[in-house]
Amino acid sequence: MFAHDGGIAMNTIYLDYAATTPVRAEVIQAMSQTMETVPGNPSSIYTTGRLAKYELTRARDELAEVLGVAGNELIFTSGGTESDNLAIKGLALANQHKGRHIITSQVEHKAVLDSCQRLQEWGFEVTYLPTDKWGLVDPETLQFALRPDTILVSLIWVNNELGSINSITELGKMVQEHGALFHTDAVQALGKLPIVCRDLPVDAMSVSGHKIYGPKGVGALWLRKGTALQPLIEGGSQESNLRGGTENLPGIVGFSTAAQLIEQERETRVADEQVLMTELSHALDDIPGIRLNTHPELRAPNILNISIPHVDGESLFINLDLAGVAVSNGSACTSGAQQPSGVLTAIGVPDDLARATIRISIGRDTTRETLERFTDILKQEVYKLQKKSKAIA
Repeated sequence: MFAHDGGIAMNTIYLDYAATTPVRAEVIQAMSQTMETVPGNPSSIYTTGRLAKYELTRARDELAEVLGVAGNELIFTSGGTESDNLAIKGLALANQHKGRHIITSQVEHKAVLDSCQRLQEWGFEVTYLPTDKWGLVDPETLQFALRPDTILVSLIWVNNELGSINSITELGKMVQEHGALFHTDAVQALGKLPIVCRDLPVDAMSVSGHKIYGPKGVGALWLRKGTALQPLIEGGSQESNLRGGTENLPGIVGFSTAAQLIEQERETRVADEQVLMTELSHALDDIPGIRLNTHPELRAPNILNISIPHVDGESLFINLDLAGVAVSNGSACTSGAQQPSGVLTAIGVPDDLARATIRISIGRDTTRETLERFTDILKQEVYKLQKKSKAIA
């Protein structure tokens, strides 16, 4: 699927960049150089260890500059999932003396939802906010849910399935004025939106490397200085005693390199992606009964989520895969059975339509010609399946 230079193989129409991105050549080079020349453990006090510590600090400071924070406010993790777990559980446990009420939404990443469910098992109370049909939280809904014992609110910035963008500034100010902590999952926002953490009404933010052409298995949690957090992984003093374990130095260097590169290119690339996605959206308008699940304006530049009626979802994805198209179906597999996406259910998409939902996400290697080929293939497959569905009916 991916070419050896980090690009996409010519015979694959890869439109699932929201799931993962190919590691770009510059990142591979930076990681390889680190592995070859910096073999030490950053926690060791001798020369080789001090060199590793220097490289770790340099990568941390460079990523911090991209995010608009101080280096000592970053905690490196194994990815977005761990960052979400650390934020939700760590903030709740460290601040439970102030209250045990938490607020999130029904359309969060599973790492947030599962962490909140675990906290409920530990005696916390969680309010799951409903959203509009685009997956966005109404500020009035949040205001109504805030209570004197609310200690933490966690709301996703760019929805990973829908691409819709929450008003993090407005929502965060509301939480801040209430006196609670505010966390946001910004995994899909990094590289797409301008981010200056110090200027946002946010106390903690999760980011990940493999969504921005960096390596898998590395992420970070930004924690505003002075915010109490209980560590979840113990056994070492790494990451300011907040996340034990020897740091993944090559991965961190790769993450930092990818973040710097994507920020340098962000404005130009976002403008290009917006044009391509607008053209694609118009090209798909003539599919009978098509439903747009992504907000038409408040949306990430690279994600489009659509539902197609009168189509067997499983057949559609099998046929697209056989045709060399890689897209996400927005649903998870549980015990081998395809289940409707919880996000789609939360925004009111019926189960049969949710199973025939496609998340299209583009990236650096996506061209107009690629999307034209995809559109032709999709329309052909939809036509055949809808025709079959009518014949059966």
